Amino acid sequence: MTTLATGGRRTLRRPPDAVVLPIVVLLLLAAVAVSIAVGPRTLTFDDLLAALTAPTGTEADLIVRDVRLPRTFVGIAAGSALAVAGVIMQTLTRNPLAEPGLLGVNAGASFAVAIAIVVLRIGEFGATMWFAFLGAAVASALVAVIGGVGRGASIGRLTLTGVAIGAVLSAATAALSLIDPHAYQSLRLWGAGALGGRSLDAAVLTLLVVAVGLVLVVLIAPGLGLLALGEDTARALGGRIGIARLGGFLAIVVLCGAATAAAGPIAFVGLLVPHALRAVFGPDTRRLLIYSALVGPILLLLADVLCGMLIAPRSIPVGVMTAFLGAPVLVALVLSRRVQAEGAPS
Repeated sequence: MTTLATGGRRTLRRPPDAVVLPIVVLLLLAAVAVSIAVGPRTLTFDDLLAALTAPTGTEADLIVRDVRLPRTFVGIAAGSALAVAGVIMQTLTRNPLAEPGLLGVNAGASFAVAIAIVVLRIGEFGATMWFAFLGAAVASALVAVIGGVGRGASIGRLTLTGVAIGAVLSAATAALSLIDPHAYQSLRLWGAGALGGRSLDAAVLTLLVVAVGLVLVVLIAPGLGLLALGEDTARALGGRIGIARLGGFLAIVVLCGAATAAAGPIAFVGLLVPHALRAVFGPDTRRLLIYSALVGPILLLLADVLCGMLIAPRSIPVGVMTAFLGAPVLVALVLSRRVQAEGAPS
């Protein structure tokens, strides 16, 4: 990114996709390779290659195919889903602080999953994913209705409503987990946000559901791009506002529901990635969506690897690491004069 002087005004030259996109794809492939190769048990390149291409049931095969591969797939799916959902939420609400965790979406999905596990005794992943979708949808609707509909867009009201609903649902989830001692352990680990603990089938299912959500995002991307210019401008340009909003809402539910069901309520990915990319690529919503889908997994996979290295041989949940990374960004945004002055993503 370079700075140019044009007629006394300083403008930024954004990096071209032809240069940046291949680099980002290579970084994602490198993050995937590191996620599969690095772990408590050291494996050789031959072990990894044999496990991926011609498994024979050795211990190395089991580690790769039953532990590291599902973990990596969940990281790819959750990273893409949360980062893209963050861009959509910031665009729809014109709130630079919006992200699935801050607006209560993840908390809604978590509460619904807790009900499924503790109250209804449902442990099968495919079933709990539906509960996550329902919880994410209900929480999103509550925040939208209480925080803004009929009263005009309000950054403060939306944010406070999301924080309040998220806090209530998180407290209810914690209370449910304490009712059943057997469910407490699994909910405690899942609630902290972790990529491990899923089977290969569950991880592949998560990838497929997130892929469906991303296809929906591709379809509504032009409408989201117009909405980023402001509702009045979007209408003047012929944008179908209602369809874009409904599609965005459905995409958020699908993406956040799948990510939360698989990895737990991981916070700040949807805040950190879009803002970092916006500083590089500017306000183009379509570019933000594309690069968020690629950079989100890079962040989450590398954070997970770092979690495994800090206190090896033990590991800390990746949600703890993303909170450490995202909290300073949130504080900086809250204190930023730009947030107060613009009230919308740049």
